[in-house]
Amino acid sequence: MEKKNERPNLIWIFGDQHRAQMLSCNGDPNLCTPNIDRLAANGVNFENAVAGFPLCCPFRGSLLTSRYPHECVPGNKYLMPPEMPTVAHAFKENGYHTAYFGKWHLDGFKEGKEGRAAFHVVPPERRGGFDHWVGYENNNAQWDCWVHGTGIEKPVRLPGYETDSLTDIFIEHIKGRNGKKQGKPFFAALSVQPPHAPYVAPEEWMRRHNPTTIQLRPNVPNIKSVEPAARREIAGAYAMVENLDWNVGRIISALQESGLADNTYIIFFSDHGDMHGSQGQFRKTLPFEESIRIPFIISAAGSLGTRYITPSSRCPELINHVDIAPTSLGLCGIEKPSWMRGFDYSGFARRSGSFGTETPDSAYIQCVDPSERAGGIRPWRGIVTRDGWKYVCLENQPWLMFNLKDDPYEQANLVFSSKKSKIRAELHERLQTWISELGDNFVMPKS
Repeated sequence: MEKKNERPNLIWIFGDQHRAQMLSCNGDPNLCTPNIDRLAANGVNFENAVAGFPLCCPFRGSLLTSRYPHECVPGNKYLMPPEMPTVAHAFKENGYHTAYFGKWHLDGFKEGKEGRAAFHVVPPERRGGFDHWVGYENNNAQWDCWVHGTGIEKPVRLPGYETDSLTDIFIEHIKGRNGKKQGKPFFAALSVQPPHAPYVAPEEWMRRHNPTTIQLRPNVPNIKSVEPAARREIAGAYAMVENLDWNVGRIISALQESGLADNTYIIFFSDHGDMHGSQGQFRKTLPFEESIRIPFIISAAGSLGTRYITPSSRCPELINHVDIAPTSLGLCGIEKPSWMRGFDYSGFARRSGSFGTETPDSAYIQCVDPSERAGGIRPWRGIVTRDGWKYVCLENQPWLMFNLKDDPYEQANLVFSSKKSKIRAELHERLQTWISELGDNFVMPKS
């Protein structure tokens, strides 16, 4: 049972390139994710969570610092400023033990030019202030994953599939954090590479998905250069997500067996999505729904959820990558530090929480430096509004405008529609305000 005035533990579980639509609790008919669905059933599913920069390093920098990418990590292979405080510092200042496991991708290592990132050792002073850190800079080989960190000076190879092996280490850690033994609440993060490419999983999950029978989203064009590749890729991604779901179930069971479930929040999310052939595109960095929308579920493994979280709730509020850290602190009763940019949405998860009107009316989305991405992607800025509009500009050029309520698959670009000129002007002004308030140097087109 939770002791009076005892602060709860908090766990982050997140994969890489896992779009919001790819969960059975979010309506995808192609896979079954019972354990993540269970988290949603016991908690709050934020339906409008976005990755403010749908690329690994920028998202992760904003996740930890609650600063926007142009202020901390503007692109892939950038170093997160070591002097910049993180959510780990905020938790530690409030008596928490902090730990991080898995993919880091914030040390600025140049893969290829400097060797293989899997063997790069992240110095202790550049591990975000976490008390305990076991992970790797970057690696896209799930059966050849190497980790280093606290108590592991040189990289060692994990014995199996990455998600399984990292979950083993994570479970061992949280079992050792039993409050009666350690005397401190804990904040622990598990970051895994799947379902990022290459799209492979253990055979048990791969054989469940036949590419030819998968129901694709309506915005995947039926052309030879797109559809077959989309089917192959997404079949593997589904297998990876189901494997991740199984490991989520293992973590829930470990919390229950350790007596920690009744005092531990779990937040499940992703760093960005994957196009998987939608709009004829693949991977990420684009402002389309499949790229920017992420799962975001606040839940608990035991009675903490039934006592303090509204179960089976769907929250329509926009939550961006900069909001995750302050929301996590808020769940634990910790006030957001002044250096954090984001908004604390924890009140929307609690039974007695605030549902005030002061939440942001839109989420600011960016692609600051796309230089590490192939395909000639240019920098862009945009907003997604609470009332269902998306507006995106390239430098000196309007690009996209969608009414997401009427057009969820973004098949009618209204940016040049004369009938929508008024709403475009309003969205343009709101985007310009975001840019000005945040000190971004993006050059907007003329209104």
